[in-house]
Amino acid sequence: MLEIRRRPTRKIFIGGVDIGGDAPIRVQSMTNTPTRDIRATVEQIHLLEKAGCELIRVAVNELEAARAIPQIKKEIEIPLIADIHFDHKLAIEAVKNGADAIRINPGNIGNIHHLERIIEVCREREVPIRIGVNSGSVEKVFLKKYGGPTPDAMVESALQKIAFFESRGFSLLKVSLKSSSIEDTIHAYERFSALSDYPLHIGVTEAGPLLPGTVKSSLGLGILLYKGIGDTIRVSLTGDPIDEIRVCWEILRGLGIRQRGPEIISCPTCGRTQIDIIKIVEEIEDYLQDVSQVFKVAIMGCVVNGPGEAREADIGLAGGRDLGVIFKKGRVIKKVQGEKDLLREFKRELARFLRDNT
Repeated sequence: MLEIRRRPTRKIFIGGVDIGGDAPIRVQSMTNTPTRDIRATVEQIHLLEKAGCELIRVAVNELEAARAIPQIKKEIEIPLIADIHFDHKLAIEAVKNGADAIRINPGNIGNIHHLERIIEVCREREVPIRIGVNSGSVEKVFLKKYGGPTPDAMVESALQKIAFFESRGFSLLKVSLKSSSIEDTIHAYERFSALSDYPLHIGVTEAGPLLPGTVKSSLGLGILLYKGIGDTIRVSLTGDPIDEIRVCWEILRGLGIRQRGPEIISCPTCGRTQIDIIKIVEEIEDYLQDVSQVFKVAIMGCVVNGPGEAREADIGLAGGRDLGVIFKKGRVIKKVQGEKDLLREFKRELARFLRDNT
C-alpha cells in the first residue's frame, strides 16, 4: 500500500459536505446540460449521484439558469456549485437562489465593486467561493511579468486574489490552478500548496476525449494526490460526465486513497483465449456499474490458470473452449458448459453475492 501523507489544509463545508482538513478527498463533476432545462439537468445529476459524484457544478450563464437552481436542488441529494464567468449579477442571483457554493475567476468578473458585492452576499449566507485560476485566463500583468501563463504566473494570480478576499474579511475559499499541461498543473499546485493552506480543487483542464483525457488526468491527478495535494478532484473529459466520475474513483482506488464499487480484474487476452473475454468484461462492467459495494471480481480467459491468478478475487469466472468455471477466493464452486450459459450463471452468482453481502 502506498504511503500518502496529505498536506494539511483548512476545512470548509459546501452544503453538508466537508472539504479539506481530515475530510475524504471528494469527487466532483459538472453537468453538460443547459441548466435552464431543469428536467434534463436533474436527470443527469441523478445518474452522476449513482456513479459516486459528491459535488456537482452547473453552468450559470444566464438569469434563467440561476433561477432554475431552487427547483434543481429540491430534487438532488448532493451540493450544487454554480459556475460563473464575467457577470457578477449572475453570481449574486445564484447565491440568492440557494447555490451551495460558487466558482468564479475574479479576473474576469470586472471591477472591485462587483467582487465586493459578491463577497457581501456570500458572507451573509456563508456560501464558499472557489477561486478558479486557469492558464487560459491569467491576467495580462502576470503574463507580461512571467512571459506567459507559467505556474508562477498562476500562483501569483491566485495569491493576489486571495489577499483581496481576505482584505474584505472573507476566507471561505477553495482554490484551483489548472492548465492543460500536466507539468504546469503539477508545478502550480506544488508551489501554491507550499504557500497556502486553503483547500484545493485539482484537475487538468481541457484534458480531451475519453482515452487521452483519462491518461492526462490520471497522470496529473495521480502525481498530485501521491504528493498529498488535493481536497476535491475532477477529471475533465469531452464526453459523458459519468465517465469523469468513474475515472476519478479508479484514480483514488489505484492510489489506495478511497474505494467505491467493484474492482474488475481481467486478463489482457492472448492467443490462448478461447472465449470472447472482452465482451464478457463489458457486460459485467455494465451489470455492476451502479453497485457501490467494494469487492474484487475476476474475469479470466484461461480455465487452467485463471482461478490461481485471481486467487484474491472475491468472485470470478474463467473460461476455456466449451467449459467455464465460476470461483470464489480461488476455489471453483461451479462448472458450466458453453459461453452463454457461463455468463448467465455468473450473473446469478453475482446477484447472490450482492444479496448475501449487502
